[in-house]
Amino acid sequence: MAGEVLSMEQDRRTELEDRYLLFYIEQMLHSVELQYVIEIITVQRVTHLPNLPEYVKGIINLRGKVIPVIDIRLKLGMEERPYDDKTCIVVIDINEMHIGLIVDSVSEVVTISEESISATPPGDVAAKYIASISTHNGTTVLNIDCEKLFVNDLETVVANA
Repeated sequence: MAGEVLSMEQDRRTELEDRYLLFYIEQMLHSVELQYVIEIITVQRVTHLPNLPEYVKGIINLRGKVIPVIDIRLKLGMEERPYDDKTCIVVIDINEMHIGLIVDSVSEVVTISEESISATPPGDVAAKYIASISTHNGTTVLNIDCEKLFVNDLETVVANA
């Protein structure tokens, strides 16, 4: 039985390999590996928690599971903007913890081949959050490193929840 579960998990990873969810922040296209994505939901009422960084908007209850919500714009040092009908929450799973990411809009799911992925420029401040840079239909895509971007936030939210 345990072997079957491991085999199913490996099959899932293979199926999602090179697959990315593209989304916009400002006019810039970003992505996360599809293996992290659980679902995409509309923006809903967020319960604010005190003593958290400004970009941690609070928590939501999604089908009985409490999920911290982070505004990616603020996390990346951009200005906050009012949410509209395109704004949504991308729920991801990092190390078995779910996090909601507020993004301006979701674009599509694509396959990005390894050949079209480049390393980030050396010394770039964004390199601590950006795993790589790729191109899709002639547009530059910043591929977010979920582990690096949210590792400190997971600890902060858990400690304050």
